[in-house]
Amino acid sequence: MTGAWRLCCLTKNRTNPAYVGAQIGAARLAERLGCTLVGYAPQTPDDVAEQTALLEEALASAPDAILISPVHTTALDPTLQKVVDAGIPLIFFVSSAPAIPADTFVTANNETLAAGIADHLFRHLGGSGDIAVIEGLPQSPTAAPRTRGFLKAAEGFPGIRIVASAVGDYQFGGGKGAMAGILERCARMDGVVAANDVMALGALEALREAGREAPVVGINAMPDAIRAIRAGTLLATVSYDALSLVGTGVLAAVRILRGEPVPKLLELPADIVDAGNCDAWDMPYEQRPLPNWEAVTGSA
Repeated sequence: MTGAWRLCCLTKNRTNPAYVGAQIGAARLAERLGCTLVGYAPQTPDDVAEQTALLEEALASAPDAILISPVHTTALDPTLQKVVDAGIPLIFFVSSAPAIPADTFVTANNETLAAGIADHLFRHLGGSGDIAVIEGLPQSPTAAPRTRGFLKAAEGFPGIRIVASAVGDYQFGGGKGAMAGILERCARMDGVVAANDVMALGALEALREAGREAPVVGINAMPDAIRAIRAGTLLATVSYDALSLVGTGVLAAVRILRGEPVPKLLELPADIVDAGNCDAWDMPYEQRPLPNWEAVTGSA
């Protein structure tokens, strides 16, 4: 699968290491496939106007395909429709704009994976304890289903009590601030579920500064989180890996450009990563294995 195509990849920000990893992975795979890739990301995290302007810039450059993780489910629709109208293959990854007929959407089931990591924490606690939830950016399409997953998992454990929740905006500082505020209100805290790894690491920092301890779980399996698992500070994460998601998007883009079939939805598995299996994930994004089409889809 080769071709000298030019791809544009737009992520949500430059501050979440998961999106930095996504751009690294997209560039690595594009090079392997003989393509060139131009990456774009807002300077202001998750800024709708800035991502829209970057999308307009990418469109004006007349690329062969555009990959994007939209920062909002509807706000970019007029510009995304321009991409479709121009006949440029459009691939969503991580999040989507449901009203826009993209060629494919690469994701994982956010509610299911959130329920799985919460269940892992609750079982670690023996099915009982006071839990804090740190939620993602409200405008993000992934935030609400992850919160639903956390709450759904809690329903299966009568001894688990969700005693506090706060929004951390999918950022380290947001997670740290959310956790600090919760600790001021709650004298007891037995565990924390965070909607991504970078907030989970922020929560751990807030716990450390407050002189308190509690098991914390996150989502993304980013390298810093894996190191924290190995160090025994983070309990677990989920392999909702932006590198794998965008890499699959690059593979899909090249298949589309070659006239080969691609499903409208590509839902990748997301496995729990803890101290027992983290060795396979303990490497920087520059060294992590890149996805291949056969492994992702089970087809040639």
